[in-house]
Amino acid sequence: MEKYIINGGNKLYGGVEIQSAKNSVLPVLAATVLTDEKIRVLNMPDISDVRNMVKILTRLGCKAVFDGNDLIVDSSCADCYEIPSELAHELRSSVFLLGSVISRFHMAKIAYPGGCDIGLRPVDLHLTGLKRLGVEITEENGYIICKCDKLCGNEIMLDCPSVGATENIMLAAVKAEGTTVIKNAAREPEIEDLQKLLNCMGAKVKGAGSSSITIEGVKRLGGCDFLPISDRIEAGTFLIAAAMCGGEIELKRACAENISSLLHKLRENGCKIRVGNDKIILENHRRLTSVKSIETQPYPGFPTDLQAQITALCCICRGQSIVTENLFETRFKYVPELRKMGADITVINRNAFVRGVEKFRGATVIAHDLRGGAALVSAGLAAEGRSEILDISHIDRGYGSFEYKLRKLGGDIVRVSV
Repeated sequence: MEKYIINGGNKLYGGVEIQSAKNSVLPVLAATVLTDEKIRVLNMPDISDVRNMVKILTRLGCKAVFDGNDLIVDSSCADCYEIPSELAHELRSSVFLLGSVISRFHMAKIAYPGGCDIGLRPVDLHLTGLKRLGVEITEENGYIICKCDKLCGNEIMLDCPSVGATENIMLAAVKAEGTTVIKNAAREPEIEDLQKLLNCMGAKVKGAGSSSITIEGVKRLGGCDFLPISDRIEAGTFLIAAAMCGGEIELKRACAENISSLLHKLRENGCKIRVGNDKIILENHRRLTSVKSIETQPYPGFPTDLQAQITALCCICRGQSIVTENLFETRFKYVPELRKMGADITVINRNAFVRGVEKFRGATVIAHDLRGGAALVSAGLAAEGRSEILDISHIDRGYGSFEYKLRKLGGDIVRVSV
């Protein structure tokens, strides 16, 4: 087990390059099962979720080899339709493989997936969509078992715009007979990225980025080289850290359009922000003013994956804020840890009422999940004194070389074994 030790109070200056998006890379890796030809995924992030997905692909019979920062996946020898339970429990995104594996083998078996404990994230929408494509589904002893004679296109109306369900249905439908239309589809940039990959492989998908996606089934898919989009959540995390600590940072390979809701809030706080071609510059040299309210919403609204980080920022702004979490019911598990650092937060149901304090105090805290852990790191960097962040394995799921990038910007942070 490892932890971070942080000596807070340093301002952040300099530039950092944003990694490829975790939430794009994982469904992209799932899509490699759909072809017998090689897929080269460029600029892979060095995160544990990717390593776990590679382990699952290997157990399915695929060959996955790193070539520098690129990953080459050859699924021509894939011969297994069971996704191992021990790996599925470690990786929520293993559920994306259902659609790909069913398409490949007309069979799939997976244990209920794991990941961060941020509340109920049922796979019902995934399964309902797959049933509409002709998949028979049973559940036995904690496993989901899927089988079909063939996949047939259909119209699928999602009860809510679930990112995972949208992507899973896309993966299952690309080689189904006929046409599939997903209504009330999620609109996240990562879904557009998956469409781009699938079309590079020879699929016929259109509409990603809107609420209606149309997939015309094809008989086979081929290989390609693919560069995923940059990680808007990592970009947002660094911007919020700089806003909290003060200083001036430049994010390279960052898309301002994909985090426009965050940039609007940071400007409202009082940050100076400039955007250019694939770069974002944030400058702040004073204590910021609270925004009155923040509500998480599906894209293009404020992302739930930046809720913990923006709440940490609100804690040291002048004034009061209300942060409302509309997507996950237990995503405030980090709040007691911020209170140890001096935050004044009251949580009632899905609302966090934040009263700004002048500064955080260093403390020993626990990262209970990925994004809450990132928020605690930012709080430690902005705090007066020394902080220890325990159980940082959650943070490693989504941030590659996190402490190295923060040190490059001037943060005093080291990783040590416990």
